[in-house]
Amino acid sequence: MAGEITETGELYSPYVGLVYMFNLIVGTGALTMPKAFATAGWLVSLVLLVFLGFMSFVTTTFVVEAMAAANAQLRWKRMETHQEEEDDDSSTASDSDVLIQDSYERAEKRPILSVQRHGSPNLFEITDRVEMGQMASMFFNKVGVNLFYFCIIIYLYGDLAIYAAAVPFSLMQVTCAVGNDSCGVEAEAKYNDTDLCWGPLRRVDAYRIYLAVFTLLLGPFTFFDVQKTKYLQILTSLMRWIAFAIMIVLALVRIGRGRGEGHPPLASVSGLRNLLGVGVYSFMCQHSLPSLVTPVSSKRHLTRLVFLDYVLILAFYGLLSFTAIFCFRGDSLLDMYTLNFARCDVVGLAAVRFFLGLFPVFTISTNFPIIAVTLRNNWKTLFHREGGTYPWVVDRVVFPTITLLPPVLVAFCTHDLESLVGITGAYAGTGIQYAIPAFLVYLCRKDTRLAFGGGAVNKHGSPFGHTFWVGFVLLWAFSCFSFVTANIILSETKL
Repeated sequence: MAGEITETGELYSPYVGLVYMFNLIVGTGALTMPKAFATAGWLVSLVLLVFLGFMSFVTTTFVVEAMAAANAQLRWKRMETHQEEEDDDSSTASDSDVLIQDSYERAEKRPILSVQRHGSPNLFEITDRVEMGQMASMFFNKVGVNLFYFCIIIYLYGDLAIYAAAVPFSLMQVTCAVGNDSCGVEAEAKYNDTDLCWGPLRRVDAYRIYLAVFTLLLGPFTFFDVQKTKYLQILTSLMRWIAFAIMIVLALVRIGRGRGEGHPPLASVSGLRNLLGVGVYSFMCQHSLPSLVTPVSSKRHLTRLVFLDYVLILAFYGLLSFTAIFCFRGDSLLDMYTLNFARCDVVGLAAVRFFLGLFPVFTISTNFPIIAVTLRNNWKTLFHREGGTYPWVVDRVVFPTITLLPPVLVAFCTHDLESLVGITGAYAGTGIQYAIPAFLVYLCRKDTRLAFGGGAVNKHGSPFGHTFWVGFVLLWAFSCFSFVTANIILSETKL
């Protein structure tokens, strides 16, 4: 994501790629979705979720098309460089050589498809992993590139703030309940930050102590290079699916026994703002598509597989959210859904209660250093000058500090996860998921026509090839931005 061409990595089958995309999209956003569903009403939530899934699918196909166009340009440049090297190696230049050179120059001016027909491999094959930053530098002007990095950086800051708040919040909820000789968050309990946790220590004090420990333990990774190992990814994914499966089964059993407490409304306008932000955040994958799609061994039916992935994700989100809102009362659903299962009347087994209550701690803690290093590298790329290097203090101290400090300060001020997810998704998420892919595909189509002629066919072109779809996506992005901003202003005015 720091904006460079990277190695493709080990190839895997299309179905493995489908699983990887599923795991990438279904993350922290899913845990905040049940409360957003309950607040906005089940009917409007379902309709908006399906629409957001469709819009995310459209922009995913836009990014794949831009990746193919970027690969075509890079491949053609390599072909030109190779031809120039061959020309330089020729030691003599006879009259026949001059004629051959003239012939080559004429061929160079023809649309590239006429050259391709002589048996060249398809230029639009996705073989190089071209990250979004590199695509932005290929298709955007300097202002566009800077805006791209600004949007990515704001989104990553939001991500880190969500993670920095989620871990201490989960620890506070679980351990404060134990400290008060309770087996969990009680159904009728309404906790305030000023309530006591252990002895004279308030809940907010416990939260900030956990935040300080979290920062001291994971913050130093921002100052070094860290890579996510395959085994850590497997372990994290396994824990995630065990937790999701347990929550869905427990909620279904509780509803089946007639103990469901939820009576969600059909629609509630007051909850739309957070639902919109949470929904956008929960379908975020566009920034990681180059890493996911490029290693897929066969991309023949890529669009169909991506569509299948989105159908499965919609079904999963619907199952998780509907079981939640009919199992628990809307006012008792917590920002982090796993914490609703810390109740004795919901889960009798203490080990399961602690596993679900502490689940975000394990999974989020493994992702925090990765995102922090990614953000730090984006800052470096944004201010990088050709041929220039940073002083040691700037490289090793300043960039990691400006990466780590803002999200920790935000988490120190608030642990309202639903609002953090909503605002991150509605603003930075809207830019990454809608605006950037729309501009990328529009400009890459324009460049492709100029470079390869009007007859060039991108084999990975989006099924939404008409310019109408680009305009529609941009209009929707502007609508999301305006709606959330107006809603925040009106809410503040009422207060």
